[in-house]
Amino acid sequence: MNKWLCRPWAVTLMTFLLIALDQVTKGLALTFLKGQEPFVIWDGVFELRYLENRGAAFGMLQGQRAFFLFTGLVVFAAAVFFFRHVSEDRRFWPLRMIAVFILAGAWGNMIDRLRLAYVVDFFYFCLIDFPIFNVADIYVSVATAVLAVLILFYYKDEELSHLLDRRKKGRT
Repeated sequence: MNKWLCRPWAVTLMTFLLIALDQVTKGLALTFLKGQEPFVIWDGVFELRYLENRGAAFGMLQGQRAFFLFTGLVVFAAAVFFFRHVSEDRRFWPLRMIAVFILAGAWGNMIDRLRLAYVVDFFYFCLIDFPIFNVADIYVSVATAVLAVLILFYYKDEELSHLLDRRKKGRT
């Protein structure tokens, strides 16, 4: 089996494609939703509603642009370290995919902060009054949830404790 997920060019390409999808959807939100009434998809359940989020998740840390830029750089550095050191064993490919989605989500929102000084959010589940979010937020949230499930039910403790050692010691 081709280990394309272990190739830097493949990881970079996947990350850029995910970021592009996020940025296209935000561009559409800016074009068609900004200054407009919410676009109702399912009355009382789901709508597209434009919001300029100057904070983090759920609007926390409003206006802390430098903090978010620093955090984005830390996420990037952690991802580079992870990809350089994690085992190339196929069993760990889900972790590689999770890292790609988290990196793409972090950078998708970082681009907004650098370009606009806020993050464009537009998905709103009004049925449960869930905070308004975007595609990059979906990447990070779903990847984090899948990571939790994998840690709890898929990987053994010893696999995780030696995860970064496996590449140098050889694959099992």
